[in-house]
Amino acid sequence: MGGALGLQQLPICAPACRPSSGHSPWVAVSPSPNQWSSRSRWCCLRKNEARRSCRPVGRAAPGPTRATARPATSTRRSACPPLTPTPALRIVWRLLSATSRISRMASVLSRGRVRCPWHGACFNISTGDLEDFPGLDSLHKFQVKIEKEKVYVRASKQALQLQRRTKVMAKCISPSAGYSSSTNVLIVGAGAAGLVCAETLRQEGFSDRIVLCTLDRHLPYDRPKLSKSLDTQPEQLALRPKEFFRAYGIEVLTEAQVVTVDVRNKKVVFKDGFKLEYSKLLLAPGSSPRTLSCKGKEMENVFTIRTPEDANRVVRLARGRNVVIVGAGFLGMEVAAYLTEKAHSVSVVELEETPFRRFLGERVGRALMKMFENNRVKFYMQTEVSELRGQEGKLKEVVLKSSKVVRADVCVVGIGAVAATGFLRQSGIGLDSRGFIPVNKMMQTNVPGVFAAGDAVTFPLAWRNNRKVNIPHWQMAHAQGRVAAQNMLAQEAEMNTVPYLWTAMFGKSLRYAGYGEGFDDVIIQGDLEELKFVAFYTKGDEVIAVASMNYDPIVSKVAEVLASGRAIRKREVELFVLHSKTGDMSWLTGKGS
Repeated sequence: MGGALGLQQLPICAPACRPSSGHSPWVAVSPSPNQWSSRSRWCCLRKNEARRSCRPVGRAAPGPTRATARPATSTRRSACPPLTPTPALRIVWRLLSATSRISRMASVLSRGRVRCPWHGACFNISTGDLEDFPGLDSLHKFQVKIEKEKVYVRASKQALQLQRRTKVMAKCISPSAGYSSSTNVLIVGAGAAGLVCAETLRQEGFSDRIVLCTLDRHLPYDRPKLSKSLDTQPEQLALRPKEFFRAYGIEVLTEAQVVTVDVRNKKVVFKDGFKLEYSKLLLAPGSSPRTLSCKGKEMENVFTIRTPEDANRVVRLARGRNVVIVGAGFLGMEVAAYLTEKAHSVSVVELEETPFRRFLGERVGRALMKMFENNRVKFYMQTEVSELRGQEGKLKEVVLKSSKVVRADVCVVGIGAVAATGFLRQSGIGLDSRGFIPVNKMMQTNVPGVFAAGDAVTFPLAWRNNRKVNIPHWQMAHAQGRVAAQNMLAQEAEMNTVPYLWTAMFGKSLRYAGYGEGFDDVIIQGDLEELKFVAFYTKGDEVIAVASMNYDPIVSKVAEVLASGRAIRKREVELFVLHSKTGDMSWLTGKGS
């Protein structure tokens, strides 16, 4: 090791945080020195190649960089797969090289973590552990060193193949070893919040019984994909294989409907009469799709999308047919985008003037609407459905309040959702006027030992002055599930994360961070017509949300600033727009270029 300039352990990014296409921005390496296999290698990247590849974090290089490799115990060189000049390697170079880049990079990584530029997940820069969501797995660590003009990265073939790292978890003690109902954790709902709660308990060393119950017939799955890829099969959506639940003693009850919660006796009663006792209870029932209230809503070709079976049936019946989608929110527009190449026609009915108007504003909404119109989607705006007409129980026409009649063989309803909390009305667990479960920063309800998380809760949003909000985002459900688990174990964790979401339509990704409800101005940089823009949503003097398309990684940068507790002022954004030709985003970290 003589002559080495430095030696450190750094993480790499899990596949879950990769873009759907294009070059991978990360490289996989071995988890720790004592896990290196006999096939571990030192992969060499020349210093000047690393220097040339130092692009902004989050932007993939156009192609692989040439690299050489050698076994750690030999001076003989051998073939090795080339290393892509990735952000992980750029981090290695910026952290370890003796140049002025070190201090600048240190300011970016001052919080000790790296954030995925596409989905917002955060990982500890020293351990690779997942710190903020979405995602379930952490990153591997790898060892690097610099000798003369070369950077060496030690990696094992196994780590290169597995890429992601599941944190160490406790195993459940067997019934014969003496667990009892007094130490059971019962989780109602097996979405993101429920699954993350169960996994966090095991990661934190909880070895007693965990029961996860769900209305679905499937093990926990990736629900956001349902509207983005309707013909994906249930087994392809699974977040964990059944062997995972068996290995860590997480019992999953499928098609299990809870009808009553008895908080006095700490029991949950199921529809079939089965009862389960608990010591700690997590309520994560999620939400149920809103349905139409007009005549004809019960026809067999009228759908809401809640399960893989719903999505699969929609795409099967929509092929070559006329499809009408009611609602121009995220679900409706994702379904519309997916069906344009499969259906004969796709029409969208919406009460607002533009899609996403309340969420993204009129200008951004209109730009996205034009993108859909260019892809053969027809819009009927500022109107509602008054009647669904058909023959022999099958839909044929959608009648609008504007008196227009639209041909329809299939109708997909995406007009929002309601909290699935009806079973709690007589339980003594608090519900607000809309049926949501109010919780505090620790995800605790008004009943001791009962926690709630996910789409069915309202909680105090820390960086918006603890405003009580309901945010039905995949990422937020992950975070809430973890906080609930930590507080079941008396760790006094608090919910403190910045909302982050993304969607993909016609091959273009829209990213959003923050909470923009009540915005009074939108500052846009870029070209809306070209769909290359960033929109800052402000209220008074403060930026409260940001959205972008083809402008990465600015949304992740803004999310990290907001997460640090620093407010972004409207004047900062106005100056950025004024001087945008330089491409300088250092103002987000408070540093000059």
